[in-house]
Amino acid sequence: MSSTFNPVLLVIDDDHLIHDSLSLLLPDHWDILSANSLAQAPQDGVIHAIFVDMHLTPNSKVAEGPGIIAAMRERFPLAEIYGMSGDLTIELMEKALAAGARKFLAKPLHPDEVTASFEKIEALWALRSSESRHRSTQTHQWIGQSKAAEKIRFEIANLAGETSPILIEGETGTGKEVIAQILNQQDNRPLIAVNLGAIPENLFESEFFGHVRGAFTGADQMKVGLAEAANGGDLFLDEIEALPLAQQAKLLRFLESGEVRKVGAKDTVHVKVRVIAASNQSLQQMVKEQKFREDLLFRLTSHRLQLPPLRERTDDIEILAKHFLKMPRSAGLKMLAPEAITRLKAHGWPGNVRELKRVIEHLSQTAPLPIIRAEDVDRLLGGASAPAGLGDFPLEQGLTSLVESFEKQVLLKALDRTGKDVDQAAELLQISRSNFYKKMKDYGI
Repeated sequence: MSSTFNPVLLVIDDDHLIHDSLSLLLPDHWDILSANSLAQAPQDGVIHAIFVDMHLTPNSKVAEGPGIIAAMRERFPLAEIYGMSGDLTIELMEKALAAGARKFLAKPLHPDEVTASFEKIEALWALRSSESRHRSTQTHQWIGQSKAAEKIRFEIANLAGETSPILIEGETGTGKEVIAQILNQQDNRPLIAVNLGAIPENLFESEFFGHVRGAFTGADQMKVGLAEAANGGDLFLDEIEALPLAQQAKLLRFLESGEVRKVGAKDTVHVKVRVIAASNQSLQQMVKEQKFREDLLFRLTSHRLQLPPLRERTDDIEILAKHFLKMPRSAGLKMLAPEAITRLKAHGWPGNVRELKRVIEHLSQTAPLPIIRAEDVDRLLGGASAPAGLGDFPLEQGLTSLVESFEKQVLLKALDRTGKDVDQAAELLQISRSNFYKKMKDYGI
């Protein structure tokens, strides 16, 4: 797609007033085609969206719409297809969805709903093409062609223009921060990002809400908090599962009121932000374990995105690996042999996409040939050595002491293997960064 994006809408409806109404609602850069029947519809070409009426024959009790939707899905597999009808029976609408429609619009069409639909369709195509008509390039991309990747891409586009909180859940390394950046990017808003796991509990209020001069020892000047700094934009709260219960209550009050009171201040300031939170743990499970407030979870989940682990989207491993090979750190100097791709697909990827990225960067720098071979991958991803036998442990030290000693050695080994990169070490051990930092502190590392 060129830098000037001109989407095409196909309207299949025997009512010319519907065509005229949609023409008036379409943004200027869209083009519109019309057809009265399946026979008049285009056979090929580029169609970005298709609106199909359910009843094209006057006085007919048979709805032709589902059959037309199925035919259009076959001709234009990437098109966003919407069903339309004044007949709002559940059976008919479910038939439209089963045939391949993404959504169903009730007639008479509501202008706001139609306009929002065009915006979301355009956002989806912008994500697919990795560019927006408002920008020549996008900094962040959601890479993949699998059904799981396309599902996430649609969900992202469907959140275009939304202002209520969004929760992104997924294992470490699945791309939660990338998704937050894309959500922010498609709405062209300011962004403030913070890792809650890295903020000491006693500093949360000052960091999040700010403080006035003299509020406490060392507060020699006023500080604007993260919430106020994000006014008019997005506030990305990474690792929200690391937030202590006492601080969760303060965050909840902010989400409910939109008010910020600096530490030491009497007055409040009202701010308008969209909160995007991310967690690598199941917050629902944490609620059951009484580690996370249920009312806060309700506030955060106006919209929810669940990112699949890489092992559930192995069809994307090849395209992701080739994408990472083109990035600056990899310099695009090497190619992947088919056998190497097979090896990559067979790996479990506990660190998910982030781990794959690090592996490809490493292979691009260390593989001796211009083509990365299966043996290069095996050398890097080969199975860990077998654990020591029980006879190697001083059992008289007791289980607790042995476990602590072993855990410390595991942390040190992970840091050594990743060049003391805590993020990569946490990925390798499949724990959160905040948990890794806590263990480092516990063991004096």
